[in-house]
Amino acid sequence: MHVSIRIKGHLDPSWQDYLEGLEIVQEADGTSRLSGMLQDQAALYGVLNMLSHLSLTLLSLESSEKTQTD
Repeated sequence: MHVSIRIKGHLDPSWQDYLEGLEIVQEADGTSRLSGMLQDQAALYGVLNMLSHLSLTLLSLESSEKTQTD
């Protein structure tokens, strides 16, 4: 599944390995966008759990069943 997550604040790109390899982009408006492919819903819950442990504020979450070739 493809996901796009927006969080409040700038998250350092070094966290990418801990967040299932999602690409981290720091936006000009003071938010970060995490996007990419996740294997399944369990991987998504793992990412959301990590964000919660880091006390980050979730602003939005979008997911779709697109494959990497779409």
